[in-house]
Amino acid sequence: MKDRQFGRTGRVVSEIGFGAWAIGGAWGDVSEEEARGALHAALDAGTTFIDTADVYGDGRSERIIADVLKARGGERPYVATKAGRRAVPHVADEYNRKNLTAFVDRSLQNLSTDCLDLVQLHCPPTEVYYRPEVFGILDDLVQAGKIRNYGVSVEKVEEALKAMEYPGVVSVQIIYNIFRQRPAGLFFREAKARDVAVIVRVPLASGLLTGKMNAATQFAADDHRAFNRNGEAFDKGETFSGVPYDVALDAVEAVRKLVPDNVTMAQFALRWILMEEAVSVVIPGAKNAAQAKANSAASDVAALPAETMEALRALYRERIAPHVHQLW
Repeated sequence: MKDRQFGRTGRVVSEIGFGAWAIGGAWGDVSEEEARGALHAALDAGTTFIDTADVYGDGRSERIIADVLKARGGERPYVATKAGRRAVPHVADEYNRKNLTAFVDRSLQNLSTDCLDLVQLHCPPTEVYYRPEVFGILDDLVQAGKIRNYGVSVEKVEEALKAMEYPGVVSVQIIYNIFRQRPAGLFFREAKARDVAVIVRVPLASGLLTGKMNAATQFAADDHRAFNRNGEAFDKGETFSGVPYDVALDAVEAVRKLVPDNVTMAQFALRWILMEEAVSVVIPGAKNAAQAKANSAASDVAALPAETMEALRALYRERIAPHVHQLW
């Protein structure tokens, strides 16, 4: 497993991390045994970065992580969590001192630690990025010793650019994959210039870029790929990267032709992301040990040739960008 610098934090993390949404909920049934097995497999493969959130399974994801790390002992990996989506209603005014402090205190308990490595505002309303007092609260939580660093998880490139104006923001989590290429422009340049860590989520476009889905694929009722295709529960860009399912399936077949032998499409898609040096860590999810192990192996895939990269840029421009580029 190769490592990368995590922005200006002084930390070095594995370039492939573990996205812990799937072991919390909203991805169909994942047993605790499978969840623990997936996390153990990722850690065994050299993963040193775990990303979770307080709302993944209402804390289930955080608690499983704490239990696994306690059982393993040794040096603790870098654990990033998120705060804000517990607010009801989810509006800017709820990002206040009382709520953020309570959310952080709950995550401290769930993760069985006295200080959180990284707390990210969890895709807050855009207005939050224009409220300096919110970031002041996070500064105070750092001073209080409850969090070491803070960052943001965003939906839009514009939100990322605004967030980086705050000196305390050390990281930005954003969707970036073969079907969501806009961050590779101005955002990546600014992140590099400011030495802000970039965490890439939804790297496989909710599984589309595994190449294992088709028009007949069925999803469980509690899987967001069944209930959030049009943004019924949260931003639709989180589900299949916002690309219409039929359009995406056709594009997947074009991608498939570019995948080299002895590499899975998922590993190919992850390696494509890692071609961008502004990326600090990519966080694919895994429901079981086999998926986690396969994701980790993408770190060993050879660099993609220039002609492949250009073919994927062209595919995006011609087939995908009209559906997503200006939305996020």
